Amino acid sequence: MTTLKWDDMRSLTFTPGLAFLSSDSSVVPWTVVFEDEGIAGYFYACDRSHEKLEESVLDAMLIYNVGALAASDKQLKRPIPERIASVEWSRDGLKAVLYLDGFAQGLYDFGARRGHCRMNFPNFLGNEGDFWNRSSHAWSDAALAEFEAALYA
Repeated sequence: MTTLKWDDMRSLTFTPGLAFLSSDSSVVPWTVVFEDEGIAGYFYACDRSHEKLEESVLDAMLIYNVGALAASDKQLKRPIPERIASVEWSRDGLKAVLYLDGFAQGLYDFGARRGHCRMNFPNFLGNEGDFWNRSSHAWSDAALAEFEAALYA
């Protein structure tokens, strides 16, 4: 039985508008990145075998809009807008989930070459021979349940 090590989960406490969290899989070359540069938070699937950053990004998914989060915080009378982002990898190193405040918001499956996010955005027309499925990022409760069940198997 494999046990999770501290290195299998990365986390960050941040204020929406500025965040960066990168986590490498135990399986080379996969990496995921959560980034918020002020307007929105995105979750990226990356192949770190590429030297140029623009070539390493396989997919990007919108996780939130900073303005919408601020409005939600105000409506809920949340005193401190701090959030906790964490990334957890599957035991096989082929799946990663982004959690915000303990709730799954994005999931990348490097084996299936696809991502799922609650915003289901952005989506692009597929081209023949595409390496990665970017035509839909629809959320999948089944994919999340499979991921979480495998952590404790």
